Amino acid sequence: MNVLQICLIIFFARMIDVSLGTFVTVLTVKSKRILATILGFIDVLIWFFVVKQALTTEIKSMWIAISYALGYAIGTFIGTTLSNRLINEKVCMQVVLDEAYENKINNIRNKGYAVSQVDCTGKDGIKRIMLFIELDKKHLNNLKSIIRNIDEKAFFIVNETKYVSNGFFK
Repeated sequence: MNVLQICLIIFFARMIDVSLGTFVTVLTVKSKRILATILGFIDVLIWFFVVKQALTTEIKSMWIAISYALGYAIGTFIGTTLSNRLINEKVCMQVVLDEAYENKINNIRNKGYAVSQVDCTGKDGIKRIMLFIELDKKHLNNLKSIIRNIDEKAFFIVNETKYVSNGFFK
């Protein structure tokens, strides 16, 4: 085997290994234990053979280390991209609007979002409205756009939701 072949094997195997590892981490956080366990086993098995190949080859070249590191970097990118696309996350958006925009809240509802509304007071003593909107993360940019069209100075916070029971959300 020549240097190029070893580098390509190490690069692609490491890329797959780290993509799996990144995906396993996200699955673990999302409490998807069985799938995380299976993919974790495959991930470590690939990692073991890649490290063995990289460390025991007769060929001494800095390109082997670079291939290993580049596979890690690209694998991280691919793993996070796959996680974002394949794992359907739920988020909760809390929005604080000036009371003057209360009549525009139905614009959000008319776009298919379920909105819970609470009257509150800001630090300046002005009456405000707090909205709680639970949604799939894939709709987040659309909802942010709708909110900004209502009030470009709206204050909002987005939190990842671990568990949802009952109710309606888009």
